[in-house]
Amino acid sequence: QLQLVESGGGLVQPGGSLRLSCAASGFILGSYAIGWFRQAPGKEREGVSCIGRSGSTNYVDSVKGRFLISRDNAKNMVHLQMSSLKPEDAAIYYCAAVAYGYISGCPPAANGYRYWGQGTQVTVSS
Repeated sequence: QLQLVESGGGLVQPGGSLRLSCAASGFILGSYAIGWFRQAPGKEREGVSCIGRSGSTNYVDSVKGRFLISRDNAKNMVHLQMSSLKPEDAAIYYCAAVAYGYISGCPPAANGYRYWGQGTQVTVSS
């Protein structure tokens, strides 16, 4: 059974850092494009970042220079390093996966992904 599990969320003060992880079971993450999405209360799900099979990456403008997505194929995981966190970054963060072409990058929109994790809560507050 294909499964994604997020971890690493929590409470952090503004300006702080967190590293989210997305672990896969039942399939090899290196063969999939991976996206991170977030959803705050009362708001639509938003694409945060994604990484293609080749390692190509995309970020939403609001997190550029603060977030870094990376793969650890040896551990079958993808990480999202978040720094300089702001209150507006608070949300439930989800990772998602889709089988995708090696040179095709990664889908920017949620409807481009097939498999989803259950999410991890990130709270940014003093």
